[in-house]
Amino acid sequence: MKKIFAILSLFFVHNLISQEINWISMDKALELQKKVPKNIIMDVYTEWCGPCKIMDKNTFQNPDVVKFINNNFYAIKFNAEGNEIVNYKDRKFDNPGYVIKDYGRNSSHNFTRYLGVNAYPTIVFFDKQANPIAPIRGYLGPNQIEIYLKLFKGDDYKNIKSQDDFKIFMDSFESEFRL
Repeated sequence: MKKIFAILSLFFVHNLISQEINWISMDKALELQKKVPKNIIMDVYTEWCGPCKIMDKNTFQNPDVVKFINNNFYAIKFNAEGNEIVNYKDRKFDNPGYVIKDYGRNSSHNFTRYLGVNAYPTIVFFDKQANPIAPIRGYLGPNQIEIYLKLFKGDDYKNIKSQDDFKIFMDSFESEFRL
């Protein structure tokens, strides 16, 4: 009995530690949206971006963030300077200036430009029809991203029409994510 309990405990702890966001491609998210509509969260990063790496470690590995994103969004990790082909709104986006190299800056992807992203990291939220809702620039810790995750998980953001509406939202917001 003790052995079974020990094995189950190790399995449970391992699952807690190894829990990760289910990152998928934009094409896969668009395909899944047709079957089960959910909003999309896209982490736009670059290989050389220090704050992107810190956000990966501190934010995207936080158990509360992982669970919330996996339950409520299709999650995309998109290299803003990569060579992935993206099919979006009847257009094909690529990075014709991409050069294979070990490290350093590369050409900006055409999809990155299309979204108007020019700082890293940037989180772009999309609605259930894959229309961009908002880009959020800069590093976000778990409690900072929680605000946007809860605002953009459904259609609540549509109720915010002014700065006063956002202030009301923020005044009633209670953080639940643990650090």
